[in-house]
Amino acid sequence: MSTNLNWDLPTPFVHRVKAEQKHIDLFGHVNNAVYNTWLDETAWAHWNSFGLDPEDCAKARRGMAVIRSETDYLQAAYQSDELDVAVWITASDGRLRAERRYQIRRVDNGAVIFRAVWKLICINLDNGRPARMSKELAEHYQVQSSVADALTIKNE
Repeated sequence: MSTNLNWDLPTPFVHRVKAEQKHIDLFGHVNNAVYNTWLDETAWAHWNSFGLDPEDCAKARRGMAVIRSETDYLQAAYQSDELDVAVWITASDGRLRAERRYQIRRVDNGAVIFRAVWKLICINLDNGRPARMSKELAEHYQVQSSVADALTIKNE
């Protein structure tokens, strides 16, 4: 967890990544698709930070799937950039739907280069249909009170 006051919301979970040659496209910067990979890696690292692993989803035959994403590419990232990818759970009904917000900043200067919101739905891993969250998912996808308070203030 990071306590840095310059994040969009309080108490983010932060996962550090480094832009490598394999991430760079023909335009000389990190390819847009790589950001989604980093968001997914960060979501799993966040999940693991709760003492859970992907096998917990597999055993319960439940998982969260992205049904809508909103992305703002604010600045390009380049090879060797170290980036902090922050994530928050910003909405959850504890049954079927949840939301994650992401923010990516450069480590060297703190510049925000990316923001995204993922709307999620719980699915049955056997048939891909919407299904009630497992106990582990419902516990993980809870909005921290500090985040809920900050979102309320931003929306007023």
